[in-house]
Amino acid sequence: MGRRWAKFRRYGRATPQENCKPFVDIADLLAKSGINVPKIYAEDLPRGFLLLNDLGKKTYLDVIDEQNADQLFADAIDALLAFQQLPMDAPLPSYDVALLRRELELFPEWYVRRHLGIELDTQQQALWQRVSDHLIDSALAQPKVLVHRDYMPRNLMISEPNPGVLDFQDAVYGPVTYDITCLFKDAFLSWPKARVRAWQRGYWERAGQLGIPVQADFEEFQRASDLMGVQRHLKVIGIFARICHRDGKPRYLADVPRFFAYIEAVLADRPELAELGELLASLRQPVEASV
Repeated sequence: MGRRWAKFRRYGRATPQENCKPFVDIADLLAKSGINVPKIYAEDLPRGFLLLNDLGKKTYLDVIDEQNADQLFADAIDALLAFQQLPMDAPLPSYDVALLRRELELFPEWYVRRHLGIELDTQQQALWQRVSDHLIDSALAQPKVLVHRDYMPRNLMISEPNPGVLDFQDAVYGPVTYDITCLFKDAFLSWPKARVRAWQRGYWERAGQLGIPVQADFEEFQRASDLMGVQRHLKVIGIFARICHRDGKPRYLADVPRFFAYIEAVLADRPELAELGELLASLRQPVEASV
């Protein structure tokens, strides 16, 4: 189905030529937990048509601000906790080594090689390999839950009950910190570090009370979230470069600096990622020298 679904904010439209089965299957799964997902009134899977109800006209991204963020994120966390409590018995893929590495490789392939025009030398390749291994090991060491994979304000609708949840067709079983990290480190919104920490602590405390397998210690949870975020940020930078150079949509590159800022903030707190800082610095030098 791809990401095109995220653009159709009024879900009363027919969408032809899409593989809708993952959407249908996961919508049914999430609905069982009481999450507000589109109701499917009719379907024609062979031809890729669905008739869905309308979850509203406004996304979180349209309305969220400093004043209403606490309440909106509280609702989003309620929904997240609901689907993280679902039993992991659906035939969904896992966030395994192959998927994590495939995502990470988007960064050197599309951002470094295609966008910057840089071929990694032997030393840079070694740095990248060690950093990738460390991020993958951290992700695989985490407890697993159902993961939405794009749980962020533009995929949450102002609805009743709140929120309406969209774009879940790529769900997998994977690291418990993935979605809560996505929620606060978005392509379009950035929040003060102290406020994010408070929101994450609130989530962590409630998750533990509900029996969701979060890390026993909050600092351990926070470290896992930071590293999970870096894996995602590198992937997203690669995806935005690919959208630019393969699909001819350069506007996405305007959001790349936000993701580098997220990474830099983690590097300042996590000396174990010093090699990533070294690699990124080496990539900046040729670019800066040519300016």
